[in-house]
Amino acid sequence: MMFQTRDKDRRAVAMWLLFMAALVFTMVVVGGATRLTESGLSIVDWRPVTGVLPPIGQQEWQAEFAKYQTSPEYKLKNYHMSLEDFKGIFYWEWAHRLLGRLIGLFFFVPMVWFWARGRVPHGYKPRLVMLFILGGLQGVLGWYMVKSGLVDEPAVSHYRLTAHLSLALLIFAALFWTALSLLNPAPERSTKKIKRLSHIAALVLVLQIVMGALVAGLKAGHIFNTWPLMGDTFVPEGLLAMEPTWRNFFDNAITTQFDHRIGAYLLTALTFSLLWCARGQSYRLKKGVYALTAAVVVQMFLGITMLLKEVPVSWGTAHQGGGVLVLAAIIYLMHMQRGRTAE
Repeated sequence: MMFQTRDKDRRAVAMWLLFMAALVFTMVVVGGATRLTESGLSIVDWRPVTGVLPPIGQQEWQAEFAKYQTSPEYKLKNYHMSLEDFKGIFYWEWAHRLLGRLIGLFFFVPMVWFWARGRVPHGYKPRLVMLFILGGLQGVLGWYMVKSGLVDEPAVSHYRLTAHLSLALLIFAALFWTALSLLNPAPERSTKKIKRLSHIAALVLVLQIVMGALVAGLKAGHIFNTWPLMGDTFVPEGLLAMEPTWRNFFDNAITTQFDHRIGAYLLTALTFSLLWCARGQSYRLKKGVYALTAAVVVQMFLGITMLLKEVPVSWGTAHQGGGVLVLAAIIYLMHMQRGRTAE
């Protein structure tokens, strides 16, 4: 990535924001592993300050395990779990929460430092404040999601999971976009067709992210572990089995998996259309299209392999991380085209 600016303050703030975006990327990957290992409900209370340290000593571990034993997940699914087994799932959720706390700390302290030394570039203070507020809301939303699995059923609401993941990716996108704006203030010339295709691809990707989160929340990846057909047909039975019809797009595992597949095909087609249209454009613009194409192809491979292997933790986590890389690639491509277009 080539940087246009030579301003030391813009570069310093941008590097910090890129570091924060990398931490959010890590957070999303760890969150995916936490979900796939079914560890997300292992900590049944929310202690933003005192929960920084894990239990120390046998007595504290027994007390933490006793709290977990009151949860629906233990009573209905994990009633045979030993203390040692509990530690395995506890550490995933604890690491996920710890990383969230560290992200808040690593954002707040440098922000105050840059601000106090007058090194925040003009016009960027409101953005930094908004990013900090969004980070705090993400922590609250994460606990709101976990609470939904501590009442009757040992599963979090797929709506709340979708909101939680979507907000994380919104924060990642805002961090990355802001860093790019600091580093590359001048846009790249593009054509109206390429810009239009980029915007359509971005819209499809947003829908893909939402649908992927619903697939994860409904555990729809554990059905129809075949490709390219869903079972014996391309369009599976039960696609619109729920009433009213609109519910199928949010609550029907078959429909959400089908929609996620169609979205992947559409995004791939749009990406290769961009690749074709980018011929003859500037090297920087073509590089952005190449990066998007590579990210989409890898993500398709990860998604298909994950499905055929019936969603193991390793491939499922890689697929979730791959989605963030596709998002980064489309943001990079759109950012360089944010100005005027050539005829």
